Amino acid sequence: MTVMMRTEIVFLLSTLFALSTSREPDPLGWLYRRNPGHQYESLQAETTGWTCPEECDCPPSFPVAMYCDGRGLTAMPNIPSRMKYLYLQNNAISAISDSALSNATNLVWLMMHHNQLTSDAIGEKAFLGLNGLQRLYLQHNSLTRIPTSLPRSLRDLRMNHNKIEKVTPDDLEGMDDLTMLYLHDNAVSDLSRSLAPLKSLTMLDISSNKLTKIPDRLPEHVNQLYMEYNSIKSLPENFLSHFSQLQYVRMAHNQLTDQGVPTNTFNVTGLVELDLSFNKLERIPPVSTSLQHLYLQGNYIKEFTLGSFCSVIDPTSFSKLRTLRLDGNEITRKDIPPEAYQCLRLVPTIDI
Repeated sequence: MTVMMRTEIVFLLSTLFALSTSREPDPLGWLYRRNPGHQYESLQAETTGWTCPEECDCPPSFPVAMYCDGRGLTAMPNIPSRMKYLYLQNNAISAISDSALSNATNLVWLMMHHNQLTSDAIGEKAFLGLNGLQRLYLQHNSLTRIPTSLPRSLRDLRMNHNKIEKVTPDDLEGMDDLTMLYLHDNAVSDLSRSLAPLKSLTMLDISSNKLTKIPDRLPEHVNQLYMEYNSIKSLPENFLSHFSQLQYVRMAHNQLTDQGVPTNTFNVTGLVELDLSFNKLERIPPVSTSLQHLYLQGNYIKEFTLGSFCSVIDPTSFSKLRTLRLDGNEITRKDIPPEAYQCLRLVPTIDI
């Protein structure tokens, strides 16, 4: 095994840490935020026989990575065919032509967030040939739609903080390995059934859009579902029943009402965290005794219903809740019955 191969294996293994349940901070951020005081010496042809664009760094310790981030670039650099990891974030690149990546067929990661890309300036064939690409970061640009011909090999696609208004089924069709999709902070009003083909998806963030309803046929293996800061008023029957691994649901800052939430919608086993804060609920919805964190602050709740947490209270039957926030509602601590603390025995303090 060559030194280069050993170095690459160590580099890849170091990324296999568990991902944080929150979208901030980015657990992979260390890969593209280098120490400002440390500059790699470019790998020049006269020393190794491998070229590297003058405006970029190709560290001898990891020659399949090319660092061009934060260089004030306005156009795509030439990319040697050996490259697998390309860092172009924090520049002013405004276009990707059909030929810009034609020599980069070995790319595994492509980081182009925080640029000035627009949809019309990305060639229809720009991503063709990148059949091994796994991570594509295009967040914080000015895209109005998902680029065509994205590699079906993607596992992590980040399109958040753009101006995307619509996502069609064709945009994501065939992405059988995609596990993480970030579409938050766009202008999407309807996702229809565009997410249905993503059978491996576990992380979906569609918060801060213009959604008024739950997308149809959400992938069943989603573990984290973030939909806060939309305008969703109601939920379909058995909304959560088809998910097999769902643990985290965040729907804060929507327009949910009691009439729009079917009975026992959230009374499903497996959920760890449920955030329904800052909606228009007047009652506490029934939840499973296995739920650990419940956020209901900023609603219009008028009554503390103990049955929402425990149907029976005895030494062996009680809620597993550890966090319960009810502050900013229309109830006071006097409205909590004494027996509530038998049911909610693991909650240190009920915020009210």
